[in-house]
Amino acid sequence: MMVHGSVFALAVFERDAACRKFNPESSAIMGEALREDELRPVPRERAVLESFFTQLGMFWFDRAKDYVEKEKEQSSRSAAAIWSSLLAALAHLAAAEKAYHNMTFLGQKLGGQSFFSRKDSIRTIYTSLQNELKKVVSMGRPAPTSSTPYLEELLSHLSEQLCHFTQARMELADLYEKMHCLGSQKTVNSEELVSTLESILHKYSSRFHHPILSHLESGFQVEVDVLAQLLRCQAQISEWHFLPSLLNLHGAHAKLQAWAHVFERQRETRKHLFGGQSQKAVQPPHLYSWLQRLQGALLAKFSFYFHEALSRQAPPSEMKALTARTSPDYFGKISAFVRKHDATNVSLVFDNRGMESFQGHGYHHPHSYREAPKGVDQFPAVVSVPGGERPLNHWPNVIMIMSDRANELNTLDKVTYFYDDKVQSTYFMTRPEPHFTLVVIFDGKKAEKDSHIVGFLHEISGSLRNSKPFSTLKPGSKG
Repeated sequence: MMVHGSVFALAVFERDAACRKFNPESSAIMGEALREDELRPVPRERAVLESFFTQLGMFWFDRAKDYVEKEKEQSSRSAAAIWSSLLAALAHLAAAEKAYHNMTFLGQKLGGQSFFSRKDSIRTIYTSLQNELKKVVSMGRPAPTSSTPYLEELLSHLSEQLCHFTQARMELADLYEKMHCLGSQKTVNSEELVSTLESILHKYSSRFHHPILSHLESGFQVEVDVLAQLLRCQAQISEWHFLPSLLNLHGAHAKLQAWAHVFERQRETRKHLFGGQSQKAVQPPHLYSWLQRLQGALLAKFSFYFHEALSRQAPPSEMKALTARTSPDYFGKISAFVRKHDATNVSLVFDNRGMESFQGHGYHHPHSYREAPKGVDQFPAVVSVPGGERPLNHWPNVIMIMSDRANELNTLDKVTYFYDDKVQSTYFMTRPEPHFTLVVIFDGKKAEKDSHIVGFLHEISGSLRNSKPFSTLKPGSKG
């Protein structure tokens, strides 16, 4: 092995120097030879490392783990201690990455399992791995009076960078735990989550940059970028900002598509009991599938909140077909409700009071001027079914009820009822999020506790809050 060869050459050099008169010329030649020996590439070890991290980047966690364990067995007698130690740590890294990407650590109840069925938390797993890597780092550090062979220096350097990676993983796992708990909340503060993500990215993005770790680094970068863009999109849709939410949604979609190609190229061969074999696509890890579902939920919400602006870009039949592909199809659900229950109107109202940047539907040039809306124009209809236009004769009533019953509406899970005998109309309202109110209007009097109407409002409003996808972070959870 290269390590033993370098140590042996150094020992011979020191012995000869002590036994004969010091010769500067021969010393310089020998020193140069030693430096060349130390700097010479180590093809086998480097190839093993590159192959392992490539497999990890392809999400082949079990294959990567088996690969380094087999390498450790084959080289156990002849390998240097530092190489064996790193291979053992890499096997644990593959297992930790599998648990992380499949989100199996979420929702574990500490102390609620028997001794034999207890599973370590993801933080415990990565902390243990980090301690292993720190030992490898210390094994590769040179003594004050000696130099370090190339292989030991490389392995120590990689282990040091992997320590930063494991720390980043622990902080991301903590964030996912927090997000999972938000699934039962009425509102989600997406901006706070984005701030935490940006802090993690700023702290660790340049800490594991070695070319051998490029697959690990790019996977980390894509994951954090996609999650940050989706969370920013959620916050921006809730402020009715068209262009920023569109750009973030598109950016996340493009990165997820690039990830999807990785899985499409992978095929798993299965041999049948009675001969023959078949190939099927490898199932992506749960984290990737969840990010896809979150993106799909935001696409549906975006298509609904900006339906008016998007409708200008396509004929009605095409727009209907496109929104029908979203899940849920909010516009389709509301249109079906109006037809089935003979509702006069269903509108999503946006309260833009105090929002100086508000200019109306769709995109507006940042330097374009528009006078701040006043009166009823401070409450535009984001969507109005049927017809696309808000019912002007009902709008003063809608604004009055929203103002008088603000405290009730701000609870975000209450359906507010009002019957106006002067105009012989019934109003149902609920607030999915602070700036938006969902309004259903009927001609004539309807029962306050009508289960079909109240149930419909709860369903649409709860879905628009978009907190349920966070509960599905845990595998097997129903959103």
